[in-house]
Amino acid sequence: MPFIYLSPSVREDNQYIVGGTEEYYMNRIADAMIPHLRAGGILFARNNPGNSLSQVIAQSNAGSYDLHLALHSSSSPEEFRGVLRGPDVYFYTASERGRKAAELIAENLKTIYPDPGLVTVIPITTHAELRKTGAIAVLVEIAYHDNYEDAAWIRDHIDEIGKNLAQSVVQYLEIAA
Repeated sequence: MPFIYLSPSVREDNQYIVGGTEEYYMNRIADAMIPHLRAGGILFARNNPGNSLSQVIAQSNAGSYDLHLALHSSSSPEEFRGVLRGPDVYFYTASERGRKAAELIAENLKTIYPDPGLVTVIPITTHAELRKTGAIAVLVEIAYHDNYEDAAWIRDHIDEIGKNLAQSVVQYLEIAA
C-alpha cells in the first residue's frame, strides 16, 4: 500500500488575519484529508505540531514514504501585505516526480480555488522540506493568510481543501505506481 508523510505547518506564530494560526488551519486540513486517504487505500504518518522543522525532516527520512506532503499558508512581504493571493505549489527543481505531483495538485486546486488563474507551480531549491527529505516532496502554500479573502477561504473550506488534496495524492500515487 502507498505510504505518505503528512507535514502540516508547525508555525504557531503565523497569525491569520481572520483569527487562528497557520499551524491550526493546516492541521485541520490534514485532519480533513485522513478519511479520504483511507478511502483511497493510502497509509500515512504525520508530524507532531510540537516538532521543529529539522525534527519533521528527520522523522520523514526515518520512514519509507512514497510522498512527503507539506501543508502551509503564505504570508506576503511587508510591501504586499494583504494584496497577494492564490495557492503556490512548490517542488524541488531537480525532481521530475515532484514536478508531476505538484502539477497534479495545482490542477486539482484550480477546481476549488475562487480564481484558478492564481494557482501556480514553482520549482525551488532552497526550501529544506523539499531539499532534505528523502521522499518525493511537495509543499503546498494553500493561500495567503495575510489576505482577508484567502484566509477566509481557507477557514471556510477546510473539508473541501482536505478532500481535494487527498484525492490529488491518490491520483498521483496511482499514476506513479
